[in-house]
Amino acid sequence: MSQPSWLTHITCPKCQGKLTQIENATGLLCAHDQLVFPVRDGIPIMLMEQAVVVDHQA
Repeated sequence: MSQPSWLTHITCPKCQGKLTQIENATGLLCAHDQLVFPVRDGIPIMLMEQAVVVDHQA
């Protein structure tokens, strides 16, 4: 899957790290903080209150 060009211009609001688009294109992952920020209707929601912690237990 190719990354959208705008993805190089935004960073994680917590650590300012790189984000990657998850496979189903419904979120942006910060691997450093293990957070996924949702993408709704093609718009990334970069609010910490909306971020979901990645659960590796599932």
